[in-house]
Amino acid sequence: MDKRKQPHPRRDLTAGEETALLPFLLGAVRGKSRNAVKNLLTNRQVLVNAAVTTRHDAPLQPGDVVTILPPDDPAPADLPFPICYEDDHLLAVEKPAGLLSVASDREKTRTAWRMTSEAYRLKDPAGRLYVVHRLDQDTSGLLLFAKSQAVKDALQENWDNLVQERGYLAVVAGRPPREEDVVRSWLRETRTHLVYSADGPGQDGKEAITEYRLVKTNGTYSLLELYLQTGRKNQIRVHMKDLGCPVVGDRRYGGPKSPIGRLCLHAHRLTFTHPVTGQTVALRSRKPRDFNRLFREEA
Repeated sequence: MDKRKQPHPRRDLTAGEETALLPFLLGAVRGKSRNAVKNLLTNRQVLVNAAVTTRHDAPLQPGDVVTILPPDDPAPADLPFPICYEDDHLLAVEKPAGLLSVASDREKTRTAWRMTSEAYRLKDPAGRLYVVHRLDQDTSGLLLFAKSQAVKDALQENWDNLVQERGYLAVVAGRPPREEDVVRSWLRETRTHLVYSADGPGQDGKEAITEYRLVKTNGTYSLLELYLQTGRKNQIRVHMKDLGCPVVGDRRYGGPKSPIGRLCLHAHRLTFTHPVTGQTVALRSRKPRDFNRLFREEA
């Protein structure tokens, strides 16, 4: 019998309920101390749905697969921001605020697309990612890429039919007039690329519809959950200005200076029909922790 030490196998665990990653691991991994379990995350030995995850509070949904890598097979260093979904056709990340989605005239290399593409090619040297949609540079949150031109085209050409939900969180100045409402307007754009609400469609006006719900307020700031029925440029930022509650940090559209040094807008939900499998994919992202600093109570 060969008594040489055998390699540790990978372990796949399936979440049975909504929870956070660390409590799930503490309940599922036997014979390890709390610090040892936390070290699995620090050492990049934990994957959630095939994506390296180091956050203790990473959210888990029922059916999510948590993989524990053996100590001799850690995941390679790749991205300074998390991959939150990946399959054979799609990949989604949580883009941080301040990072461009794609290249601009001034910045060609430090973009979410390029950084994610370089990390992806560590696993698949022949692989390539295609941009499906974009987020403004100062907006954080869920950003989706396709792994083939065909999947990209299928999503973009049928975006309105395939996407069921696009949700955002925003911290705005003051408090909106109603706890929940729908904002409708026709958006136009000036020659200096400033978007504004016009009285009607006009020659180039585009209808924009935003639903919002008040989550919490302290009088000075309010946290809103918003859902787009249309996806126009700067739609949320213009509609919040129209309400008299501009997004905190949005100086271009009348918002106050941000005490946390960023635009307080975060793409936290994206639900769509998978263009290849036909299944519903529901991506979720938690509220940025720094949003809590704008409120007296803890979130």
